[in-house]
Amino acid sequence: MATLKASLVADDGHLGSGAIHVITGPMFSGKSTSLLRRIKSEINLGRSVAMLKSSKDTRYAKDSVVTHDGIGFPCWALPDLMSFPQKFGQDAYDKLDVIGIDEAQFFGDLYEFCCKVADDDGKTVIVAGLDGDYLRRRFGALLDIIPIADSVTKLTARCEVCGQKGFFTLRKTCDTRTELIGGADVYMPVCRKHYINNQIVNKASKKVLDSDKARAESCVETDAAMV
Repeated sequence: MATLKASLVADDGHLGSGAIHVITGPMFSGKSTSLLRRIKSEINLGRSVAMLKSSKDTRYAKDSVVTHDGIGFPCWALPDLMSFPQKFGQDAYDKLDVIGIDEAQFFGDLYEFCCKVADDDGKTVIVAGLDGDYLRRRFGALLDIIPIADSVTKLTARCEVCGQKGFFTLRKTCDTRTELIGGADVYMPVCRKHYINNQIVNKASKKVLDSDKARAESCVETDAAMV
């Protein structure tokens, strides 16, 4: 038993000395702002930092994390996370203390990367991203890292309809793709009441549009038959 205890408490360098912190919430809830604030705080403490984001997000800048308020921070825009150590340079990667990840929902290897960085490499990872899509379904792998996170911060926005707390992201368009990158022209934060009310309106509008489309197609077929 003494031997087992000794093996459990043995120090294996930085193995398991890292941390994972998650910042989530709907669009316009200040996730990127909160991430940048924490990253800058780490820099002020003298820690070495790198910022990553998905290369899919080109809304404001290709090589910067930019908040909706226009505040930016240089970053690495990547299609996946596991390739980062090699692209950054292994020696430079080994010297990093903290890695920030914005728009984390777009990374399919998020869980694998966070485990490696925090558990194996002893670094701190601060992750920001959406936990749900416009239909309030899970979005990407962000929810998968909740069980391995040291802390989870759930932010709220302000409902654009009534001004109360906004918990959900409402899509303004009829586009049904899960991944539709956009800003205030496509999305708005809303409370539960106005999310449900607008979903009812959207469904009714879709039925009208579908009906009009079917009627137009029927007319085209009739005209073709007459010709």
